[in-house]
Amino acid sequence: MESVTKRYPDGTVAVDRLSLEIPDRAITVLVGPSGCGKTTTLRMINRMVEPTEGSILIDGVDSRQQPVNTLRRSMGYVIQNAGLFQHRTIVDNIATVPRMLGWGKRRARERAAELMERVGLDASLAQRYPYQLSGGQQQRVGVARALAADPPVLLMDEPFSAVDPVVRKGLQDELLRIQHELGKTIVFVTHDIDEAIKLGTMVAVLRTGGRLAQFAPPADLLSDPADAFVEDFLGADRGIRGLSFFPSAGLELTTRPVVAVDATAEQIAAPKAPYLLVTDADGRPLGWGEPGELTAGAIDPARLLPYGRPFTPGTDSLRAALDGAVLSPTGWAVAVDADGRVSGVVSQHTIGEAIRWAHAERRAQGTAAKVAE
Repeated sequence: MESVTKRYPDGTVAVDRLSLEIPDRAITVLVGPSGCGKTTTLRMINRMVEPTEGSILIDGVDSRQQPVNTLRRSMGYVIQNAGLFQHRTIVDNIATVPRMLGWGKRRARERAAELMERVGLDASLAQRYPYQLSGGQQQRVGVARALAADPPVLLMDEPFSAVDPVVRKGLQDELLRIQHELGKTIVFVTHDIDEAIKLGTMVAVLRTGGRLAQFAPPADLLSDPADAFVEDFLGADRGIRGLSFFPSAGLELTTRPVVAVDATAEQIAAPKAPYLLVTDADGRPLGWGEPGELTAGAIDPARLLPYGRPFTPGTDSLRAALDGAVLSPTGWAVAVDADGRVSGVVSQHTIGEAIRWAHAERRAQGTAAKVAE
């Protein structure tokens, strides 16, 4: 996008001299307050809105050099509430663009069935209609439909904003999984900075009036906001968000205060710790208890303190580990393996040391990069 401007007849400027180089096979997120031109920018890419000034080049070719319908069919498009055809079955909704491109009905439906599996939709839903699906399922159909003709570019306009937080997280995780498999060039619009940080390879923060405030990887955005506007938009807890980019794999775990629900008196007394993490017979966490209140061989799980949110070292970040420690009344986070079994616990102090070390390592890397330049 080279100095792209959208000015309406009444003089309103929705996008003002926006220049961006959107990387191939990555997710670029446009984020900013209401009225900053995010959706207008997205719609100029597929010419649903025509720029007033400037150029939009795709692989070096001006988008205006091809028929608008051809351009749009080369791009997947996902919107809030999915925008499905209510009179068509799910399989036929997904097959829409392939059919428009001249695919036979059988081939298009086979492609639709393949994509239903890819986006996590059960095959039994194929002959249902959109109103028979939940909001999250409808959004999955919308993503599948956008991918049906295997377009290189995918445009997504606040696609997950109309669903509840639990479903939204699942859809975000599904998008990241699909992107890992397919490697599309995705432009994603959201007003949610957490969503932008989670999904974006690059994040463009737009300010009111459609001007670019900062364009950077999420970690750089959080650690070094360009100005006061970006800093305010990121929020007071941007430091906590930044921990999402520090791995938890190196945390020093201990199993010393971990005991099973059928622990003996000797096992309860041995750790000499103020709190013990009690697990079930399979090693999954039940809760924390004070040694003096635990009865050997007959621990009552109902009387244990909650253990917070567990994290998985090597998969989750330091943010997840710190969150687990903060949520626990003991101040210790519980680490589990992929099967949910306890692999150890870690204190807030140890997590804090890991955070300081991670910041120091990042500073050293930044210094080394500047020297190399």
